[in-house]
Amino acid sequence: MAIGNFVKKIQDIMRQDAGINGDAQRIEQMGLILFLKIYDEREEQWELIEDNYKSIIPQKFRWKNWAVDKKDGNALTGDELLNFIDKDLFPTLKNIVLPDNATTRQIIVRSAIEDNHNYMKDGVLLRQVVNEVDTLDFDGYKDRHAFGEIYETILRSLQSAGNAGEYYTPRAVTEFMAKIIAPKLGESIADFACGTGGFLTSCLNELKPQIKSADDKLKYYKSIFGIEKKPLPHMLCVINMLLHEIDNPEIIHGNSLERKVNEYTNSEKFDIILMNPPYGGTEKEAIKSNFPTDLRSSETADLFMSVIMYRLKYNGRSAVVLPDGFLFGDEVKARIKEKLIKEFNLHTIIRLPQSVFAPYTSITTNILFFDKTEPTKNVWVYRLDMPKGYKHFSKTKPMQFSHFAPVLEWWNNRTSLTENGFDKSKCYSVGDLAKTNYNLDLCGFPHEEEEILPPEELIAKYIVTKANLDAQIEATLKSITDLLGGK
Repeated sequence: MAIGNFVKKIQDIMRQDAGINGDAQRIEQMGLILFLKIYDEREEQWELIEDNYKSIIPQKFRWKNWAVDKKDGNALTGDELLNFIDKDLFPTLKNIVLPDNATTRQIIVRSAIEDNHNYMKDGVLLRQVVNEVDTLDFDGYKDRHAFGEIYETILRSLQSAGNAGEYYTPRAVTEFMAKIIAPKLGESIADFACGTGGFLTSCLNELKPQIKSADDKLKYYKSIFGIEKKPLPHMLCVINMLLHEIDNPEIIHGNSLERKVNEYTNSEKFDIILMNPPYGGTEKEAIKSNFPTDLRSSETADLFMSVIMYRLKYNGRSAVVLPDGFLFGDEVKARIKEKLIKEFNLHTIIRLPQSVFAPYTSITTNILFFDKTEPTKNVWVYRLDMPKGYKHFSKTKPMQFSHFAPVLEWWNNRTSLTENGFDKSKCYSVGDLAKTNYNLDLCGFPHEEEEILPPEELIAKYIVTKANLDAQIEATLKSITDLLGGK
């Protein structure tokens, strides 16, 4: 079965269930079932390669012992299945007693389930969904690749499921940022609002070809760290890491802003930070008190920028997606930018086309690249225009990695560029930026300005335009009349 059809079939089954309201709940339900299935398959692998492996999940509640339909008439279904899941399975997994030395792969069983719910109310339909998911086999490379397609289908659904889309970053953007940052085995990589794990998996894809030995593999397993506030994307991120063979993923279910930024030790800092922090949201006063007075802001993107600066190692590097408002913002934003420029090397800003995040949002965004090596001397700004043949990106025509080709070509051979009289690429000195209170809204997208005429000229222009239109209408009507024989 084609991957898109597989996801559609499950969603069609769920649409018949009165307990599920909307795509976001259907996706959460699918994610829960996929998590239980995938975790069980990983456990079977761990049992093969580890002596005395013991599951944190009681045997009765492992997927293979309740979900698999052996076609003997004994598979749980209907009210019996619902009662088992609602009254036994979920309460047990949410309240698993963890040992003092619990590993991450043990902890994630409870954390992935504790804030999620079973919405389905029809046990027969639930059995159909479980059976469909059980047909998937993730042991082989092809099967894991197939899940990658399933996963992308789920993410595309998330993108158009209202607020759920706020943690989705198009794959083309995550791949480009990871390619430019170029992570190396042994480096620590973090995303403090990791969503479903797009940046982390893009970095893992860069690291995997570097594995040449058992020691390299160990570095690969320990390379990533993420924090996600919301339960659904957190669970999907955990699934993502398990499928990338990260068996003890450090993916924390929590809020990155709930810690005083000046308390972070060197061991809590990272070589690489890649992020698309939530923007447009606000935080309560208690959260803002975790930041120095001059950096306190109600907007989440501002606060995350401060977290990034406080958690980046010396010689570390970062790439962050931020909206236009950050570039030209003053007051707190200006102070954050001043700190960034004076204490870090903000070397490049890539301005992205407006519809990169369509259909979720039309807000124009930018990628800031900086490192913690020395204060900024110069900032290069490059405007990435819409590719030829595109008026805008959409769900059916999303941005592709190939659309970043002009930036990749320019990156190592930087020159100032102008197009139709507008700056497309230019280098700005720190002195230039300081004079504008660190306004980084540079090399913007050209737009046609409406000509404002004096009233008398405007009226005269209107009369001429109206006369021309009237003449065109008269000519068209005469042509139609002639065709009808003059009647």
